[in-house]
Amino acid sequence: MSTVFDQWRWQPPARFRKITTVEMHTGGEPLRVFTSGLPDLPGKTVLDKRRYFRDHYDRLRTATMWEPRGHADMYGAVITSSLDADLDVFFLHNEGYSTMCGHAMIAITTLAFETGLIERTGDRRDLTINVPAGRIHCTATMSGERVERVSFRNVPSFAYLRDQQIDIAGLGNVRFDIAYGGAFYAIVEAQPLGLALEPREFNRLIDYGRRIKHAIMAATSIEHPFEADLSFLYGTIFTGPALQAGHHSRNVCIFADGEVDRSPTGSGVSARAALHHARGELSLDTPITIESILGSTMTVRAVEATQFGPHAAIIPEVSGTAHITGRNELYLDPDDPLGDGFNFR
Repeated sequence: MSTVFDQWRWQPPARFRKITTVEMHTGGEPLRVFTSGLPDLPGKTVLDKRRYFRDHYDRLRTATMWEPRGHADMYGAVITSSLDADLDVFFLHNEGYSTMCGHAMIAITTLAFETGLIERTGDRRDLTINVPAGRIHCTATMSGERVERVSFRNVPSFAYLRDQQIDIAGLGNVRFDIAYGGAFYAIVEAQPLGLALEPREFNRLIDYGRRIKHAIMAATSIEHPFEADLSFLYGTIFTGPALQAGHHSRNVCIFADGEVDRSPTGSGVSARAALHHARGELSLDTPITIESILGSTMTVRAVEATQFGPHAAIIPEVSGTAHITGRNELYLDPDDPLGDGFNFR
C-alpha cells in the first residue's frame, strides 16, 4: 500500500538520546530488552552495575518503564558483558530494581538463540546468566533454529516464614507464608479473601496485594542470608485451584508497586516449590504446572535439596516459553517536560 511515508527521510535530532530495544513476552508478561543507547556501567558484578545505574541513571529507568514510553506494568532487562558467565543481567520495573526474574531468563535465552546473539549449536543450548540473586543456568530446547522451550535452574530457594497471620484494616485476619525464589514473596490463599484469580479481578488483586505487602513489610523483618541488597519483600502471590485439568494450581503475583505479573512468575513458582517441599507436599523431581491470571503456564520441579545459609533449600528448575514481539527506537528529548516519565498506579 502506498502511503505519504514512502519518501519520508526524517532522522531524530542530535539532541535526542536514542535507546533501542527488543520487545518480548513470556506467558503474556512483557520484557523490554535494551540493545543500545544506555551508558557504560562500571563494576565487576551485577550488583555493582545495578547500584551504579540506580545511583546515576535512575532517570533512564523511569523514562523507559513509565508512561509515555512504557506503562505501570512494564518490565525491563539491562544486559551487559560478564567476566565469568555468558551475560550479566539486571532488571527494571515501575518501583525500582528486581533481584531475580524467571520470565526474563526464559525470554533472554529465547532471544539469545533465536537471533544469534549467542552462538551455540545443537538441539539443546546452554546459557549462564549472572543476576543480582546469583548465577542462573538456562537451557533452550531447539526445533531447528527456533527455541521451543526454555528451562532454567534457579538459585537456592527456601521457605522463610510459615503459617503467619496479620490483621489488615478492611481485610481482616490474613494468613500467609514467606518464601524465597530469588526474591521474597508473601504467599496467600485467594479464596478466604473472596478473590478470584481471573482478569476481571485485576484491580482488587492489585489493591489487596499492595495492602498485604506493605502491612507485612511494616511488621516483619526479612533478611537474606548473604546479601543485604536482597533483603526485602518483593511481592504478594495469591494462590488458588487451577482452572484447567491436569494443572497443579493457579497464582497471581502482585509485585513492585502494584504490578500484575501476566505470567505465573518464574521466581514466584520457585518460591512456591520451596514452600511445598518444606511442607512435605512436593517430592524431588516431581514437576507441577502452575497457571497465571491469563492461563499461561510454567512448570517447576525441585531437582535437588541443599542448604543455603541457615535455610534448608531446594534448587528449582522452571520451564516456559517466550516470544519476540517487536523492536523499538525510544527518543528522549531534553526539551520534553514529561521526558522522565510518569506513572499512574
